[in-house]
Amino acid sequence: MSVGAQPVLLTGGAGFIGSHVAESLLRQGAELTIVDKLDEFYPPAWKRSNLEEIRRTGKFTLAELDICNFDGLREVFRRARPEVVIHLAARAGVRPSIEQPRLYEQVNVAGTVNLLELCREFKVERFVFGSSSSVYGATSRAPFSEDHVELRPISPYAATKLAGEMLCYTYSHLFALPIVCLRFFTVYGPRQRPDLAIHKFTMLLENNKPLPIFGDGSTGRDYTYVDDIVAGILAAMKLELKSADGEAPFEVFNLGNSHPVKLSELVELLETATGRKADRQRKPLQPGDVPLTWADVSKAARMLGYRPATRIEEGLQRFVAWYRSVAASRVP
Repeated sequence: MSVGAQPVLLTGGAGFIGSHVAESLLRQGAELTIVDKLDEFYPPAWKRSNLEEIRRTGKFTLAELDICNFDGLREVFRRARPEVVIHLAARAGVRPSIEQPRLYEQVNVAGTVNLLELCREFKVERFVFGSSSSVYGATSRAPFSEDHVELRPISPYAATKLAGEMLCYTYSHLFALPIVCLRFFTVYGPRQRPDLAIHKFTMLLENNKPLPIFGDGSTGRDYTYVDDIVAGILAAMKLELKSADGEAPFEVFNLGNSHPVKLSELVELLETATGRKADRQRKPLQPGDVPLTWADVSKAARMLGYRPATRIEEGLQRFVAWYRSVAASRVP
């Protein structure tokens, strides 16, 4: 099922995941508006480069705007009249959120409320919220399932994402706004942020610099290739949401690979992908880091037809090829 000429508003569309989503939407004929602040969390020039790549796929409207700017957002909604809003804009990162919790609350919680309010006002047909596996915290049984009710986030970033999900449910319940929340599990691939492990480790390996290994290497992550995440987002756009009597049209899905990889194994795989030997430097575990992420994707498979297709070995080879052709020339 194609998106067609549907008006879609995408926040965070200049970023890593967002830029891939934007290209897929344009290929399917969507009438696309991107809202992105081009924040300096990492170089805005990287995001402008992403936008140039999107433009090679098709035409879109760009609103260079902070999602905390409610009046500016309202004007964008007034012009674009979106039928679907995909909300990926966020202040990202577990560790920085510990240092700047108020900023994370402002962007990730208040900014999400702004978008939900405007979806209500402009009678948007579907809201897709980009959440995170971090909402499960450190105490959940594995693999992580959407029916887990005991969620204990252990970083401000994770708490803001859980707050965003709760606000989504509230707006869905009160205003019958169809909403899908998607919990992303450690996404990687071309255009990945430079602060994330795979990008950072590749850069260090390519420059013959030591790799910081936090803990004993036993922490596990459910690394998920960006193309698989995009497929899940597009499927969530098209999902037929049915509201039973008294129930809000609201769903939550895990989007992961369902094959956790230990940190020590990831380094070995990157050594193979780059053909370089890592100089491992042991460091203490970082506050806010969970020991494991592992997605149960059975619900997404059943309702979205979600089938992650990219094995970690293949995904890392693609990432290293991209890094060598593009990212190595960028200034971090």
